[in-house]
Amino acid sequence: MKTIPQNWLLLVVSLPTDSATARMRIWRALKNLGCGALRDGAYLLPDRAAQQQQLSELAAETLREGGSAWLLTVQAQSKSDNEAYCSLFDRSAEMTQFVEALTRMRRTLDGLAPADINRALRKLRREYDALCATDYFPSQASALTQAAWMDFVHVAEALLSPGEPEATNAQIVLLDAAAFQGRLWATRRHLWVDRVASAWLIQRFIDPQAHFIWLDKPADCPPDALGFDFDQASFTHVGDRVTFEVLLASFGLGHDTGLLRLGAMVHTLDVGGTFVPEASGFEAMLSGARQRAKDDDQLLQEISLVLDALYQHFSSEPQAPALPA
Repeated sequence: MKTIPQNWLLLVVSLPTDSATARMRIWRALKNLGCGALRDGAYLLPDRAAQQQQLSELAAETLREGGSAWLLTVQAQSKSDNEAYCSLFDRSAEMTQFVEALTRMRRTLDGLAPADINRALRKLRREYDALCATDYFPSQASALTQAAWMDFVHVAEALLSPGEPEATNAQIVLLDAAAFQGRLWATRRHLWVDRVASAWLIQRFIDPQAHFIWLDKPADCPPDALGFDFDQASFTHVGDRVTFEVLLASFGLGHDTGLLRLGAMVHTLDVGGTFVPEASGFEAMLSGARQRAKDDDQLLQEISLVLDALYQHFSSEPQAPALPA
C-alpha cells in the first residue's frame, strides 16, 4: 500500500458505562467509517473534509449522550509512524475475500433466474461500495478488485441483457455530423453503460434532434434507423473500442478531453480496463436509476444529467491523449 505523508484526524471519545445502546451505536458508526483504532476510545482517519464532518457529528452525538469527545488534527512524527498509521487502513485482506466471493458467485450465475441475478448484484454492489468507501489509500489490490467487480458485472449483465455485440475489425470512417441530423437511432432496451452513454453522446454532440427507439431484439431494428451497440449495427464495437469510443472516432470527437475521459470510464465498465475512480460511482447511480425509472426514456433523461456533470468534471482534468484514428 502506498504511504502518503499527511495530517490525520484523531477522535478521542468516552461514554458513561451505563450508555450501552449509545456506545454500540457510536462504535458501529466508527466501524462503518473504517476508522483505525489506536486504542480503546482513540480512532484515526485521514484528514479530509468529508471525514472531518463525519467525526464532528459523532463527537457531537457523544456529548449529547453525556460522554466526552475531542477531535484533533495530528501529524505523524516520523516516516515510520506515518507508515504505521497508513497500515491501519490496508484493505487488501477484505478485497481478497470479496474477490473470492465474486468468484464463487460467478460459478453459479448461469443457473440463476434473472431475479436471483439481480438480487446477487444488489447485495454484492452494496458490499463493494462499502469496501470502496473505506479504501482511503487505493492500491494495486484496489485496481484488481475493481477489475474483478467489473468483470462480474459484465457477465451478469450479459445474462440479464443478451445480445451484447462482438467486436469487428471494420475500419472506422470519419463522418460529417451534419448528415446525421434528426435521425432515428435504435439500440437494445434496458439501457446499460455503453448504450446509455452512447445515446447521451448522440443527443449532446452528434444529433441534438435525435429520436430513439429501444429494441426488444436487434432484428426489430427498422431499416431507416441507425442502430448502435449490437451486432450488424451502424455503430458497434470495433477492435478494442466500445460503441461510445467508436462514435467518438466516427464523428471526430477524439480531441475532447472530457469525452475521452468519459470513454475510458465507459470502456472500463463495459469490457474492463484501467482503473477509473469514478466508474463504480457511475455504475451505482445507473443501477439505482434503472431500478427506479419507468422506462428507458426516463432512464436516459435522468442519467444524462449525471453524464453532463461527469463531462464537466472530466473536462477540467489535465489534457488526455487524443483518441487514435
